[in-house]
Amino acid sequence: MAKIEWRVEGALRTVLLNRPEKRNALDREMLETLAAAFAEPPGEAERAAVIRAAGPAFCAGLDLRAREGMGANPIERMLHQIETYPLPVVAVVQGDAIAGGNELALHCDLVVASSAARFGMSLAQIGLAPSWFLAKKLLEVAGPVTTRRILFLGDPLPASRLYELGVISHVAAPEALEATASAVLERLATNAPLSLKAMKQLLLREMKFRDAIPHEDIDRLTDSVRHSADAKEGIAARLEKRPAKFQGR
Repeated sequence: MAKIEWRVEGALRTVLLNRPEKRNALDREMLETLAAAFAEPPGEAERAAVIRAAGPAFCAGLDLRAREGMGANPIERMLHQIETYPLPVVAVVQGDAIAGGNELALHCDLVVASSAARFGMSLAQIGLAPSWFLAKKLLEVAGPVTTRRILFLGDPLPASRLYELGVISHVAAPEALEATASAVLERLATNAPLSLKAMKQLLLREMKFRDAIPHEDIDRLTDSVRHSADAKEGIAARLEKRPAKFQGR
């Protein structure tokens, strides 16, 4: 069975993360398939896209066992495809969205989450740091105070709290999640398609100014963190389910 399944039916493009036994952790194959699913232009009848996930977790982020040699580019390329897709993209988040899973949800235009879901970036707990591309999305949707809390502490926040802060658009009790998501998708399907496309491009253009800020030194800094001894220790500790012993090297 494919780890990523996607199809177009009528007004909706549906993409399913289908690796529940690994909490839908993303490997290179999944990143490439996700990017391809959003690289194909929408058909005339399409009005929106939705990302769903199988199993109890939405996405645990990048598969730590598949991380070696991957770098930041594959996940950034995939997220860019989703963010710049011409029509609104909705994430239906039934469970935890952590690290790359958090970024995957927040790169969608609307997030409909279960009140049982949690969102977070645990990078500081395993000796990593977000790239410029990933951090600017957090700042864009969460603001500086919540971004600091998410990054510096690394502990996940409940969906209800992020809804209160305006980081995600909808939250529903677990039993009402599908009805809430359906109502959002039905509204998008009945709205004017040219309006949706124009609004999507307008918002993307207005947010693009952050890309022009010089950040080559930040890229070098986060890359050095990614290859540090602490990162190796943090990842090993997470996989071995033990506390990490960081040395600042």
